[in-house]
Amino acid sequence: MNAPWKSGLPGNRDPFAAYICDDNALDVLRPVIIEMGWQPEKCNKGGLRNAIQSLSVSASPAILVVDLSESGDPLNDINALAEVCEPGTVVIAIGQVNDVRLYRDLLASGIHDYLLKPLSAQQLHDALNQALAIFTAPKAGEGESVKRHISTAVVGTRGGVGASTLATSLAWLFSDHHESPTALLDLDVHFGTGALALDLEPGRGLTDAIDNPSRIDGLFIERAMIRANDNLSILSAEAPINQPLMTDGSAFVQLEEEFRQAFEMTVIDLPRNMLINFPHLLTDVNLVVLACEFTLASARDTIRILSWLKTNAAHAHPMIVANKAQLNVAEISRSDFEASIERKVDFVVPYDVKAASNAAKLGQVFVDANRSSKASAVIKQIAERIMGASEEDLSSVTEEKKSLLGGFDFKSLLAKKDKTEAEPAE
Repeated sequence: MNAPWKSGLPGNRDPFAAYICDDNALDVLRPVIIEMGWQPEKCNKGGLRNAIQSLSVSASPAILVVDLSESGDPLNDINALAEVCEPGTVVIAIGQVNDVRLYRDLLASGIHDYLLKPLSAQQLHDALNQALAIFTAPKAGEGESVKRHISTAVVGTRGGVGASTLATSLAWLFSDHHESPTALLDLDVHFGTGALALDLEPGRGLTDAIDNPSRIDGLFIERAMIRANDNLSILSAEAPINQPLMTDGSAFVQLEEEFRQAFEMTVIDLPRNMLINFPHLLTDVNLVVLACEFTLASARDTIRILSWLKTNAAHAHPMIVANKAQLNVAEISRSDFEASIERKVDFVVPYDVKAASNAAKLGQVFVDANRSSKASAVIKQIAERIMGASEEDLSSVTEEKKSLLGGFDFKSLLAKKDKTEAEPAE
């Protein structure tokens, strides 16, 4: 059994809880708990089944003592406990069956220790001190190096530029091609398509997080997120459209914090309105993929968002991606677009309506459904650029320009557009 308490982060939780079947064991345990400075009220009447029922609706403690005396199948019941027990918990089992095979099987399942009844105060004291030492000891690699984590926000300059297509494709590539544990957070709470693109039901995880930010912890993340593949989990929503979004954004920030602890990569599908309403969402984002198109409106809004990023998120490295590009029929040329925003476009993803339709029919993300398309090849290059970025690359900011708005000449661009439209097609 892969017991979840074997590898996890402590988080904020009660230091101790016990679920004991008989009064004699409780009478021995309570004085030891008081001596260790914990609350005797955390010693509950009832054994392993009661523990499973209680922990399925509440956070588990740092140290958990469970009584197996009334369990007919201890190993199966321990497996059930593992399903509800929060990562990081140290579990001590007590029972009345003196069987070496059972003892070994319990230790193999992830239990820290197995104590036989009748209990002694010294026996309990020693076991609890050992459990406390294990819980507070530095984890492997802790303090030696900071865990690598890259957080990428994908923002569309206009509706329909394909920001969600890029976000789901990048998340899938990080998890599948690069085999990195990845979280996809779709913050279009009412109309998000992250789960839809992966042919999944979004569930209530995101709306529950918004309604109850205090519940967000490692256990909540484990239960609320929908698994798309072995390395990709998604948090999305289809909130009722008659319910407006009522939040100060604290839930989103807390989710990002938990993602940093649990995953190596985070991809945030971030609508423009969320960027404006909750600027603190970018506090710990390393890179912003700005999805745009070669139109006047997109050029204008690219300038505005780049300017906003310089003021509000100077630490986040912007990457300009022109998506669904049709260079021969574009409203403005790539060179004019780049001159207007006063920087180069990093990647141009060609428009492929057949590939997009194919992905929708198959219920797969774009790059998964169309692995040999030219558009997928460019998106793979974007993913490789993000994966290969060093900390210096991610923290660097593009060179400041004189005036972003000053370089935008609407008249000349409109004149070029009118001239192009007036010329007869060959």
